[in-house]
Amino acid sequence: MKIKDLPKIERPREKLIAKGAENLKDSELLAILLRTGKAGKNVIEIASQILSKYSKKRLLQMTYEDLVKIGGIDSAKATTLLAAFELSKRASEINDTNLPTISNAKDVVAQLTDIRDRKKEYFVVLYLNARSQLIHKETISIGTLNANLVHPREVFEPAIKHSAAQIAVAHNHPSDDPEPSHHDVEITKRLVDAGRVLGVEVMDHVIVTRTRFFSFKDKFLL
Repeated sequence: MKIKDLPKIERPREKLIAKGAENLKDSELLAILLRTGKAGKNVIEIASQILSKYSKKRLLQMTYEDLVKIGGIDSAKATTLLAAFELSKRASEINDTNLPTISNAKDVVAQLTDIRDRKKEYFVVLYLNARSQLIHKETISIGTLNANLVHPREVFEPAIKHSAAQIAVAHNHPSDDPEPSHHDVEITKRLVDAGRVLGVEVMDHVIVTRTRFFSFKDKFLL
């Protein structure tokens, strides 16, 4: 059955106008964004099929390449969905005043109280949104820091998952000497280069000890 064959009050757009968006099913809201169906299936059927396979949370995390692989979603529909998803994400951030802002090395250090006196090196990444607010924190590795333990893939995978615009990387020095090692400098360069390719800025690399810290950004090493 085509959408035009449904009673007007059952058509997604007309239903939204008459009853409000909050009274539409998920499939009806998605159908409005998709606009049209394809041969043999109307747009509501396509929307229902998509939602039966992918959760709403998963859809919000999809890239353009992910979306155009789904049957019934072409380039135009994918870009419409991505624009709607991004606007929704940004709107949800506007009133989230509880997220800490990370604007300098001291803000980074304030998030590292749990690793400053550790006896092993902990490599931690702070994931930030476009407003420099902390949206996720993750320990990437534990142990002696080297290029094999800290791979760009492990660092940036959560950035993509959480739609981070920038990251701050950090680790502790149990020796209580915050000066960066050769490995620290090498890893920082690799991460900055990888971030440029992915469009995720590395805002700083901070090394902490029990009493001191070292900022690559403050020392103009980024």
